[in-house]
Amino acid sequence: MSAPILDRSLPGDPAGLAVALVLGIAFGWFLERAGLGSARKLAGQFYGTDLTVLRVMFSAILTAMLGVFWLGRLGWLDVARVHVPPTWLAPQAAGGGLFGLGFLVAGLCPGTSCVAAATLRLDGLAVAAGMLCGIFAFDEAFPFVRPFYESTPRGALTLPAVLGLPQGVVVAVVVAAALLAFAAAARLEGWVRRGATP
Repeated sequence: MSAPILDRSLPGDPAGLAVALVLGIAFGWFLERAGLGSARKLAGQFYGTDLTVLRVMFSAILTAMLGVFWLGRLGWLDVARVHVPPTWLAPQAAGGGLFGLGFLVAGLCPGTSCVAAATLRLDGLAVAAGMLCGIFAFDEAFPFVRPFYESTPRGALTLPAVLGLPQGVVVAVVVAAALLAFAAAARLEGWVRRGATP
């Protein structure tokens, strides 16, 4: 039998909900252990003084990508059953811009704000409350924004399909880019801490 062994098409599936709960708690724990429940640490990303966010998130992406790739190659994972969210270019670009602006202003993203709130940091509680208010406001306004929300659909896109390259080549390129990014992050942090310009 190959993974995934849970059928995500079943709404409210208890096994799926239990797995999601365990994974969510583990994700939050790792974020906290990496120090990403602190807005000051996250703000270092924008000043170039602490690029932990880049390292942690790029590491997570690499782990997931390599896991899917090699488990699929070994026949332990049915890649065709792995859900790829569909793309809507304009609304997702607008949402990404709004997300980035909120991250810059608050110093926390949705995941890290929940981690900060769970440890009773006041900024985390404030951002989490604001996020919930935003969700409520969006739900109330949805009939008005629905045409934009459903515009520019492109289906489920993947890098190999978009670039027209074999999956293995894309995996190798992303790994190389990550290694370069890690090295560049270390050098940038050194330059900034010494007060020099890159």
